[in-house]
Amino acid sequence: MTIADLAALAPYIILAITAVVVMLVIAFRRSHKLTVILTLSGFALSAASFPVAACVLPRQVTPLLVIDLYALFYGGLIVAASFAVAALSYSYLDKQQGHKEEFYLLLIIAALGCFVLAAAAHFASFFLGIELLSVSLYALSAYLRHSDRGVEAGVKYLILAAVSSAFILFGMALVYAETGSMQFNTIASGAGIHGPILLAGICMILVGLGFKLAVVPFHMWTPDVYQGAPAPVTAFIATASKGAVFALLFRYFTLLDIRAHPGLFAIFTLSAISSMFAGNLLALFQNNVKRILAYSSISHLGYLLVTVLASGPLAAAAAAFYLTAYFITTLGAFGVVTLLSEKARDADNLDDYQGLAWTRPGLAAVFTAMLFSLAGIPLTAGFVGKFYVMAAGVHSALWLVVIIMIINSVIGLFYYLRIVVAIFSPAKTEQALAHRLSLSGGTVLAALFTLLVWFGLYPGPVIEIIKHAIHFSRG
Repeated sequence: MTIADLAALAPYIILAITAVVVMLVIAFRRSHKLTVILTLSGFALSAASFPVAACVLPRQVTPLLVIDLYALFYGGLIVAASFAVAALSYSYLDKQQGHKEEFYLLLIIAALGCFVLAAAAHFASFFLGIELLSVSLYALSAYLRHSDRGVEAGVKYLILAAVSSAFILFGMALVYAETGSMQFNTIASGAGIHGPILLAGICMILVGLGFKLAVVPFHMWTPDVYQGAPAPVTAFIATASKGAVFALLFRYFTLLDIRAHPGLFAIFTLSAISSMFAGNLLALFQNNVKRILAYSSISHLGYLLVTVLASGPLAAAAAAFYLTAYFITTLGAFGVVTLLSEKARDADNLDDYQGLAWTRPGLAAVFTAMLFSLAGIPLTAGFVGKFYVMAAGVHSALWLVVIIMIINSVIGLFYYLRIVVAIFSPAKTEQALAHRLSLSGGTVLAALFTLLVWFGLYPGPVIEIIKHAIHFSRG
């Protein structure tokens, strides 16, 4: 391996070293604060090494990984989301009993799995990234062992993730049997998807990825896992985990050009439309905030699938910006849930937010802004993201899908407004919110709120960065 290869892998190497250091420190001295500092430092150093990696890109590091600006961009989103989750977790776990340090070790390993997925160019690295991520999330979802819902969430995620991994492995085997290769580029440059064995393999891989992304019809685990898992873990699943899988999906199926294959195009179209309607309509009947956000995430993945259908540079840029906005808003929403949660349970009931504007005006303003962004209200990053995705759909003449996306955006507005109405309702006299908010959590929410408004009012610079990254990876 050359020096240039090591430079390209610098963010990955630093994250792997951080995991080893945290593990050794835990073995010799348990300290929640020290573990958090090491974790945040590792994420910060990994992010700081991005300019070093960018100097030698694009680079194929063995047949397994392709490190380009596309991988680096999504890696940046993942490391930023992981940093935010670690900072939010400090005050959340500080209220809990038992050992807290292993939580951060699992979080680092999960982030490393996301990194690998974003740069995967081979079935081996694809599966390695999926398993690094999934195995860590099994434990993270059930980390609070005193919570029955947490254990239930961990078991459900374990079973369904194992099933999805089995589908992915079998699909890989069928594709390899037909093409004789496990490299994405070689498979995509073949004669096309014509044989029944190859088509069956691709469809089985899609089933596995559908479980990971929680798109219809593989979405039923989402509300239960979101509700049962600790709030910071839910934030990670909703952002970094899904973002990494989508980055791989977009790269792989863009290479494959699904518009040239009517069968695959129909599958993606049905999944996108079904996810939009199922996510938004089911969210209307929920009174639990985490379940509302879970169904909301299903609809947002439906919106993102529009970019896969559209394909092309505009769609790639739209997907990247939409995910950026989605990361900010989802982390902000779950950040508020995390900071308001108590030792006994998470603040996930709609009643927990009644009168929040009068008891915690700062948190109420942040939460309201995040909900407006998820709904696609103008002057927020979410609005720009949805507009960008619709523009990509219109550019590719996907009129039916774009119209359905607009209809579903209107439907989604109703359940977001239900939470906003609760926030600005008269405060409950018995509502006890005397505990002080943590400095780390408050800083993260302030940063997310600033980015939300900034990208909503002045998205130009980040759009230019995205266009450069996407062009670099495709050109």
